[in-house]
Order: sequence, then C-alpha cells, then structure tokens
Amino acid sequence: MLQLQAIRENTAGIVTALKKRNIDAAPLLENIIQLDEKRRALQTKLDNTLAESNKLSKEIGMLFKSGKAQEANALKEQTATLKEDSKQFSEDLTTTAEELQTLLYQIPNVPHDSVPAGSSEEHNEEIFKEGDVPVLSSEALPHWELAKKYDIIDFELGVKIAGAGFPVYKGKGARLQRALIAYFLDKNTEAGYTEIQVPHLVNEASGFGTGQLPDKEGQMYHVGEDDLYLIPTAEVPVTNIFRDVILNESEFPIRYTGYTPCFRREAGSYGAHVRGLNRLHQFDKVEIVRVEHPSKSYEALDGMVEHVKNILRDLKLPYRVLRLCGGDLGFTAALTYDFEVFSTAQDRWLEISSVSNFETYQANRLKLRFKDETGKSQFAHTLNGSSLALPRVLAGILENYQTPEGIMIPEVLRPYTGFDRID
Repeated sequence: MLQLQAIRENTAGIVTALKKRNIDAAPLLENIIQLDEKRRALQTKLDNTLAESNKLSKEIGMLFKSGKAQEANALKEQTATLKEDSKQFSEDLTTTAEELQTLLYQIPNVPHDSVPAGSSEEHNEEIFKEGDVPVLSSEALPHWELAKKYDIIDFELGVKIAGAGFPVYKGKGARLQRALIAYFLDKNTEAGYTEIQVPHLVNEASGFGTGQLPDKEGQMYHVGEDDLYLIPTAEVPVTNIFRDVILNESEFPIRYTGYTPCFRREAGSYGAHVRGLNRLHQFDKVEIVRVEHPSKSYEALDGMVEHVKNILRDLKLPYRVLRLCGGDLGFTAALTYDFEVFSTAQDRWLEISSVSNFETYQANRLKLRFKDETGKSQFAHTLNGSSLALPRVLAGILENYQTPEGIMIPEVLRPYTGFDRID
C-alpha cells in the first residue's frame, strides 16, 4: 500500500509512474487526497471537542467543590452537547478512514524505474538466457503423455478424487516430487535461508497484509465457516510473521525458506496451454522470503536472481529470465523477474519462478518497521521468490530428459531419488 505522505508529496510522479501499468491514477489519487483532508479535519474537530469537554469537566469539578452547584450544572449542559458532537465526529471519522483505506487498497505499487512500459507479457524484456535445448527424437512426448506411459502421474484419478487440476503423483513420480522439494530446501538453507514450516491456511488480515486481498480474492479458496483462506503461496504466511513487528536494524538481512502446497482457483484458465502440469489448482512450491533494509533490497533482489539461476544450472535445464513490463507486473510488486524453462516437447517456455521486490508496499500494509541508528522508525522492504515451483520444473525435467530408454534423472537429484532413470 502506498504511503499517504508519498501520495500527497509526489502525486504527479506517482501518476506518471503508474502509466507504465496502463492506469490513469489521477482521479483516484485526487479522491484519496480529498478524503485524507476530510479525515484530518474531522480529527482536528474531534480533538478540539474532547479537549474542550475535558476542560469544562475540570471546571465543573472545581465549581462543585466551591459550592457553586448552579454554575456547575449550567456547564454540564454544555458538556452534554460536546459529548454528542464528539460522538458524531468519531463516527464520521471512522467512516471516512474506512473509505480512505478502501481507496488506498485499490492503488497498485509504483513500478521501479527499470520496469518497461507495456500492456501484456509480449512486452516483457528478456534479459538473460542460458542452457542448451536438447534435441529430442521425433517420437518425443509432452509430459502428460510421459506421465501416463510410465504411470508416474495420474490426472484422471485426481479428477475422480477432487477435480481437474489436482493430480495424483505415483511411484517414482512421487519420489521425484519429494526429491525436488528436499533439494530446493537444501540449496536454500546452504545459501543462508532459515527453513520454516508455516500454516497452510491464513486469516483475512494476513491476506490483506501481503496484498492477496482484496486484489486476488476470487483466485483464493475460502473456508467460509472459519473465514480462512488456503494459501496461494508460502509468501503469505511467512511474510505475515512480521505483521505489526518493529525490528532492529541489526537484524537485517532476514531470510526464510519454506515448502508448502499452494492452492489457486485459477478461474478462467482453459485450453491446451494449461494441460497437464502447466497449470494446477493445487501444487507444491518452495519459497524464499527476505526482509531487508531499504538501501540493500535491490542488491538482495539481484542475489535472489543469481540463486535461482544456480539451481537451474545444477538441474541443467535451458532457461531464460524476463523483466516484467508494467502491464504484466503483479499488483504489489515494484520489480519482478520471471524465470522460464524451455519445454522442448511442447516447444514453449514455461514460467517456473517469479522473484520480486515489493519495497515498502507490503510493509506499509503489515505495519512492518525497523528502528534505524537514530531510533527513528521506518518501513522495511520485503522480497520473495519461487525457489522453485515444482509442476513446471517437473514437466521440464520429464520432457527434456526423455530418451528411448526412459526419463533420465538430473545428476544433482539422484542422491535424493535413489534412482537415475524412470522406465
């Protein structure tokens, strides 16, 4: 959430920056400033009324002590009026503050200067590419057919149990899935991230804290009776550890990693491009989350990008890195790099990671602050990245590592799987 002070002091700059997202924010920002002025005026009236009421109460007490009951009773009538006024001011203030908060939630984060303008994924910038695309035989299969051939993932059984988008992993497929999770976690902890296990459901405050609510409410599974949400990513519970927290500057950097299943409704997702593992309602993901000093957050973002690169190098998968344009940038992000693995059998790129810096946007919602050297409190920066999302990584491995003898296992995973081939 953008800070009110920044909106008041740099309205024109924010309007210009949000044009990269193809948004004309001027009318909304104008409404916000007007509501904020109204809120501050109401607060002043309330404060003055309460101060006058307190002053009269003290005078009434002194008059009663002095035996001047008639004068005291006359003043009591004034305090009664002041109490009614203060009650009305308080109610108006609450209503105005809620309206203001609702409008603030509607403004996305301001894109970083390096974010290119653009309206869709077609305008994303490829900034890095690495790895050799394997040459497969003419009989090469997409992963959903390989899964059936080797009986390692059963999509039809998942439909029977839950519905489309809930696959069942079997035998070596389940073992490979578990191996990837363990390998990702080990790589992350070796890089200095502390492993953490978190709840798979969160309350509404957590959803608002990281920005999934109200922006992505329709994409989240909601447990109505308990008013809880199934997590779309571990970012939500992990980052909310720091909701309403004041850190010391010496605590930076804070680095966490965690594995969770993730749940996304993915409403409106149909067609061949979402077949098999390409898009699921339930999938496994290992996440990395960082809380950083504002002066270090972009250095940290670069480090996260290099870390994900190293994992993909170890897996020997061809990949590329994209800098997302304004129109494809997530609502809460200031800058995002997407990683895509090339699926040789499908002849297309598959997104397998997003690494983002949210600057103070989430921290403002979370009320996540730190005290600097002078003792002054300011907002921290939050970052997160997939390290990695499993379905499309698994799809890439199955398709790119297929041979006439079976699906070879990347060498780095063999100590985790206990086998070197699926046949």
